[in-house]
Amino acid sequence: MNKVGKIARRTFLIGAAAVAGGVAFGVYKVRTPFDNPLENDLADGSATFNPWVIIDSEKVTLIGPHGDKGQGIAHAQAALIAEELDIEFGQFETSFGKPDKAYWNRAMADDGVPFMFTDKSFSAESMRTVMGGLLKLLGMQGTGGSSSIPDSFVKLREAGAMARETLKLAASNLSGVPVSDLKTANGAVVLPDGSELAYTALAGEAAKLDPVREIKLREPSEWRLIGKPMQRLDIMSKSTGTMNYGIDVDVDGAVHAAVVCNPRQGGALNGYDADAAKEMRGVQKIVDVSGGVAVVADNTWRAIQAAQAIEFDWGPAPYPAEQDDHWAEVAASFVEDRLDKEWRHDGDVDQALAGGKAVDVEYRVPYVAHAPLEPLNATVLVEDDKVTVWTGHQIPRMLQQQVAAVTGHDPEQVDFHNQFMGGSFGHRLEFEHVKLAAEVANQMRGTPVKLTYSREEDFAHDFPRHIGMARGSGAVQDGKVVAVDLSVAMPSVINSQMGRAGLSVPGPDTQISAGAWNNPYSIPNSRMRAYRVPELAPTSSWRSVGASAGGFFFDSLLDELIHEAGADPLAERIRLMQHDVSRKVLEAVGEMSNWGSALPANTGRGVAFVESFGVPTAEVIEVTNTEDGIRINKVWVAADVGTVVDPINFENLVQGGVIFGLGHAMNSEITYSDGMAEQANYWDAEGMRMHQCPEIFVKGLENSTSVRGIGEPPVPPAAPALANAIFAATGQRIRELPLYKHIDFV
Repeated sequence: MNKVGKIARRTFLIGAAAVAGGVAFGVYKVRTPFDNPLENDLADGSATFNPWVIIDSEKVTLIGPHGDKGQGIAHAQAALIAEELDIEFGQFETSFGKPDKAYWNRAMADDGVPFMFTDKSFSAESMRTVMGGLLKLLGMQGTGGSSSIPDSFVKLREAGAMARETLKLAASNLSGVPVSDLKTANGAVVLPDGSELAYTALAGEAAKLDPVREIKLREPSEWRLIGKPMQRLDIMSKSTGTMNYGIDVDVDGAVHAAVVCNPRQGGALNGYDADAAKEMRGVQKIVDVSGGVAVVADNTWRAIQAAQAIEFDWGPAPYPAEQDDHWAEVAASFVEDRLDKEWRHDGDVDQALAGGKAVDVEYRVPYVAHAPLEPLNATVLVEDDKVTVWTGHQIPRMLQQQVAAVTGHDPEQVDFHNQFMGGSFGHRLEFEHVKLAAEVANQMRGTPVKLTYSREEDFAHDFPRHIGMARGSGAVQDGKVVAVDLSVAMPSVINSQMGRAGLSVPGPDTQISAGAWNNPYSIPNSRMRAYRVPELAPTSSWRSVGASAGGFFFDSLLDELIHEAGADPLAERIRLMQHDVSRKVLEAVGEMSNWGSALPANTGRGVAFVESFGVPTAEVIEVTNTEDGIRINKVWVAADVGTVVDPINFENLVQGGVIFGLGHAMNSEITYSDGMAEQANYWDAEGMRMHQCPEIFVKGLENSTSVRGIGEPPVPPAAPALANAIFAATGQRIRELPLYKHIDFV
């Protein structure tokens, strides 16, 4: 057999490889010469391409390299492969695979780096080309920006189809039956007489063959799984408490570690007294780590208790110590020399406003913690010739580089085993906890070290959503909105986040005004400007990144202008919306909610629309103003992702996103005092209580020609829709989050 791996690195090819008596199938669709991830493990006479399907004589393994942080992508990736492979749930295992640049996230490049550039209709083409090429060259394997489904949708189906056709060819060789007379079903090739050859029985023969490269993906009318309600592969283990997350990793001989680092993030450790901690039960060792101290003990609880018994002398924060000073810096940034970019300027805004401003307002959004249920954790074993890491993370190859820099190994010597994550919301894009675990393990070579953050340490060392402020004005005429002028000021989350990873992102940061500058409305006179605030507290990507703030800013301003014009909030949005797919989303949510129908006394509805990550999303929220405060009754959501892979998972993700967005809009913030976050646990950042949760109705539209993800888009419209509903019910405009500062909730 000819070895074709070298050719495949530069062209679009589909192939197969024999591995330990089996055959691995995959798609290799790149234009740069990446090394093949299986070349070093091949048996004689075998060929390999980027593997997605591995079949041996005992089992079928479907590899989905995107990390699963609760969004169900492990299930979705398997379903995409299984759709074309003709294999059923229960007939295969799944694996995240090993990190490799062959698994680079194509959607982040081809779709214009979704977490940075949300809509191709608003240029930034040169930056898109540069960043897309950079991700490709780096082999950026990442999970984020709602990009997992866009990245997987075609290539994983191609992988399944290629595997299917190669297995049919193998069956033909063994049976003498022409391929055209063979079918596949239930993990087997079916012969005309009804007999079956299981895929596992065909693995050895398939490994001898050149892969079948001429494939045709099935039409949507032929899909068995895609678009049909499915039971998620992880639902049983999660429902019974048997799912293993990173925090459940149990390595023989492991010790347990806890850290306490300077709560003034980036501040120095001047000294500490650990005498009391050393005498506590189970404590084995106390070691210095970057910015703090780690306690090693025989279990996690004892390590945490001992760490909290240490007395520290901390240095000051490298950012303003008090929250008021943070806000003052943001407010001072609406000046020319801090202009990051004027993202949009349609018509003559100044002339339109000169005729009389209908609205001239200011909005604020606070720092907000990620606070996933599973605290940060990592298990690390450092040996002289390699490092082994077990944790859940969203950027595996960068994790290898970060750990290698700590231990002195080459990145290729870092063996990473990705785990299911108990939530992230962007928290597990960071590396600090893994690096700290590596620091401890590097001082205890040969002994596995399991580091677990206390909840308080997790809050204190979170990199929260960025703080932000917007100033907006606008004009109305003849019952219509004719001008919008919005300026947003906030620190650069991309610079803060990438800087910690040792990277620098050139050019303006779209996340400063994401969800605002990329709105698809056709307002005659429209201007969107972003101002970069000098870096304050370190920040990170938070579910929907900049759109969670920008959506609140822009849609709130638009709603105020519509009210001043005396127009209907939904009807005027639809009139202004010239983007067909987005207009249909607005129309759908209006139909779902029976917008315009009579409402009981003290009840109001608000509507909001935000496009983020290429997904137009509209929400209508109904509230009632009671004697005890605002009660949220119902929420209706319509979103267009092009193709809904799993309707049940889609609905769950949208509902979860709404609850996440509402809870944070109602109650959550991070504030700083003496350089430290004042919120230390969930009781300081409640989110939404179960009794406050409304009915949530969801509709997924499929008018867009692009397939998109839904993990983040439901979040940005929640806050403005709720604020708009509160205004409709009470007449009170709230321009600052969290809303509880200005109104009570039941």
